[in-house]
Amino acid sequence: MPEPVVPQQGEPEERRTGTASIALVVNPAAAKGRAQALLPQVTGRLRDAGHAVEISLSRTPMEAAELVARAAGSGVDVLAVMGGDGMAHLGVNAVAGHAAEHPDGPALALGLVPAGTGNDFARSLGLDPADVGGAVAALAGGTTRPVDLLRVGGRWVGTVLATGFDALVNARANRMRRPKGAARYTIAALAELRTFRPLAYELVIDGEPRDLDAMLVAVGNTSTYGGGLRICPAADPYDGWLDLTIIHPVGRAKLLQLLPRMRDGSFASDPCVEQLRARSVAVSGGGGLAYGDGEELGPTPVTATSVPGALRICL
Repeated sequence: MPEPVVPQQGEPEERRTGTASIALVVNPAAAKGRAQALLPQVTGRLRDAGHAVEISLSRTPMEAAELVARAAGSGVDVLAVMGGDGMAHLGVNAVAGHAAEHPDGPALALGLVPAGTGNDFARSLGLDPADVGGAVAALAGGTTRPVDLLRVGGRWVGTVLATGFDALVNARANRMRRPKGAARYTIAALAELRTFRPLAYELVIDGEPRDLDAMLVAVGNTSTYGGGLRICPAADPYDGWLDLTIIHPVGRAKLLQLLPRMRDGSFASDPCVEQLRARSVAVSGGGGLAYGDGEELGPTPVTATSVPGALRICL
């Protein structure tokens, strides 16, 4: 497939002047209570900067979704979420959905305060989960930048659409209570590997059909998932393209060798790995399950489409 011409993305940054109204939705249990412990520091810095901050604490994922949706429609300047990738996924969907439904209305920006265990979306945008002060400074600073997203049916995905081995591992990891963080994904991968076989796929890549067997097919807006695994090493959330990673059929021993190399992306140089770029990818088969941002999206078939500049994020 020929290398595409990268589209121009328009104005890269927008500066907000004056103070802002910020709705901050928090998962206080994220990272074993780290989010709740950091909350006074976060709100103190935002208020010291002159911003009006309304805090909402969620007790369950369902309540978090309700609070985020309510905040998106409340007329604030910024909807900020504090927690891990689950909270980021809710924030992405609320802000991008609001922008799509109100294209001529006041701009709503998304703020991220990474305080979970994975934080893949925030990290891919240059926010260091270990530096909460830096994330708060970005939120308070008033500079926003348009970021691409994946559109998958009625959902928005900030990081990676996972199918095949990836999705089955994600499903297993979500059922596990321990351990927390990236180690849980590793243990789930090893458990899934014991019985895994290559899966039949039917793909349509920018209108071109392709049938194949594969271990996994991942479609990335950003490079990482699973707490830092670089499954789509070259993915760029500002270039208007999707990065597609296909791992062709290999034995269990070979796949086991590839897994640790996903940490730095070096697995992509192996001959069994194919990487493509596209605007749209339709996926059928592949074990019948799709995940995005670590959240279950539902059964395949699914179609992922790149939407350049789908939302603005405080960076």
